[in-house]
Amino acid sequence: MPDIIKIGFFFTLLGLLVGSCGINSHIMFKSPKGEYAVLDSLPLRYQDLDAYQIGVDDKITFSLSTNDGAKLVEGISSIGTGEAGTGGFSPEFVVGRDSTVELPVLGRVKMAGLTIPEAEDFLEKSFAKTYQNPFVQLKVTNQRVIVFPGEGGDAQVIALQNNNTTLMEVIAQAGGLPTRAKAKVVKLIRKEGDERKIYTIDLSTIDGLKYADVVVQSNDYVYIEPKAQLVRESLKELTPVLTILTSLIVITTTFLIN
Repeated sequence: MPDIIKIGFFFTLLGLLVGSCGINSHIMFKSPKGEYAVLDSLPLRYQDLDAYQIGVDDKITFSLSTNDGAKLVEGISSIGTGEAGTGGFSPEFVVGRDSTVELPVLGRVKMAGLTIPEAEDFLEKSFAKTYQNPFVQLKVTNQRVIVFPGEGGDAQVIALQNNNTTLMEVIAQAGGLPTRAKAKVVKLIRKEGDERKIYTIDLSTIDGLKYADVVVQSNDYVYIEPKAQLVRESLKELTPVLTILTSLIVITTTFLIN
């Protein structure tokens, strides 16, 4: 029997070593302590809500009216006949890898890198060759934030309907914080230039309210770290090993008794 105990101890130790590699392996975006961006550098509000630059693969739509948008005003005030050209938005157009998009009348034009006001001004000048005093309104329709709410399999892509959508709003749209979520470890991952910075926000206290109102930007990642469940995950990893070990002990004991 001592040999059985030794074998059992060996398999248990082996199971612990192998299983430890898979315990809480689903936790993402781990960073060494102190390598997070300083929260003071995170703008609590957009300094300029029109600062978003159109990028490759963005989807845009626009409305075009002549006479500086007179038809739009007439439509709102019920003046006029309601004829075509009152500024309804066009179908979506995709910005290609070459930073250009093919538009009606204009053909292929470069749009990537322009802000919304710059793009509207550019289109108005371009359409002025064909239409009298054009008035253009443009939207980027695929602005979104990806939210990982702290529970496996519940990630969501949240479409940004407003320019001033806050962090708390996108978390609410994702269903709020599940049981396993750590409210004190909410990571806002934002692309700034050619790199992404990680801002760790603590929403577990009243002091975190000022960061709950931070305005998210298109292509932000919001990752809420889940609580580590060491005992549960350890048992899950060890169950197959313990099952084999138990079976081995039963078989060996039965053999020795007989």
